[in-house]
Amino acid sequence: MAISLQLLFLPISFLLMISLIRFSQAAGIATYWGQTTAEGSLVDTCRKGTYDYVNIAFLINYGGGQTPQLNIAGHSLNSSEIETCQGLGIKVFLSLGGAANLSSSDDAQQVASYIWNEFLGGNESDSRPLGNAVLDGVDFHIQAGKADYLADLVQALSKYNTPERKLVYLSAAPECFIPDYFLDAAIKTGHFDYVWVEFFDNPPCEYTPGNTSALFDSWDRWASYPGINTLFLGVPADPAVSPSGGYIPPQVLIDEVLPFVQNYSNYGGVMVWDQRNF
Repeated sequence: MAISLQLLFLPISFLLMISLIRFSQAAGIATYWGQTTAEGSLVDTCRKGTYDYVNIAFLINYGGGQTPQLNIAGHSLNSSEIETCQGLGIKVFLSLGGAANLSSSDDAQQVASYIWNEFLGGNESDSRPLGNAVLDGVDFHIQAGKADYLADLVQALSKYNTPERKLVYLSAAPECFIPDYFLDAAIKTGHFDYVWVEFFDNPPCEYTPGNTSALFDSWDRWASYPGINTLFLGVPADPAVSPSGGYIPPQVLIDEVLPFVQNYSNYGGVMVWDQRNF
């Protein structure tokens, strides 16, 4: 019975924490959708009223002459679902995952053109994977492959914006150690609107039970890092999501961590990794 109550307490506590984040200063909440069956449909996630940003995870096999593939773990997804989320005021991004394999600056330009025409505001494709829906932006969740030319890809995507209109929002999810091997050069371009740093599964820069020092030191470094505009605190939804550590109990997050990070002028909110049923 005690174990069952503990398992029940996790989602309840997390919902309470999310509610308090929602009412905290300058707090947006981001998450990823598409890699677990328990999370339900994209609309299910959006209708919870919890999130401001949802990253569709993941587009893989891009660059190096590969055929890009939208891998959403067996989920179905259509344009009406995306438009429903956007109608609720949620920004929906396409997240680039898997192994980066860009071979040149020209290759990066070609990948940017592909993403623009297949998922964003371009009109040069008659085979858009998600129909006529126009996603709000592109997220970079790169933890494998090569770091080469990712900065070129970011710059190429940013060029679709105009002084009059923001057509492509850009976000990144680096790991918390500095510099991030894959995304450092891309972050330093200054083109990312949001950077949700993953402060977990990395003991040198994450919370450990009873000790916030490594986390706070890392946050302080990221807050002043070149190219950072709006900074998010990336946290795991529960301990099982981050087997190498970094889970922050809701009460610690509410009483200690959020008051600290909210003191920074570029604090933007919290990114929740793997919301599952929450």
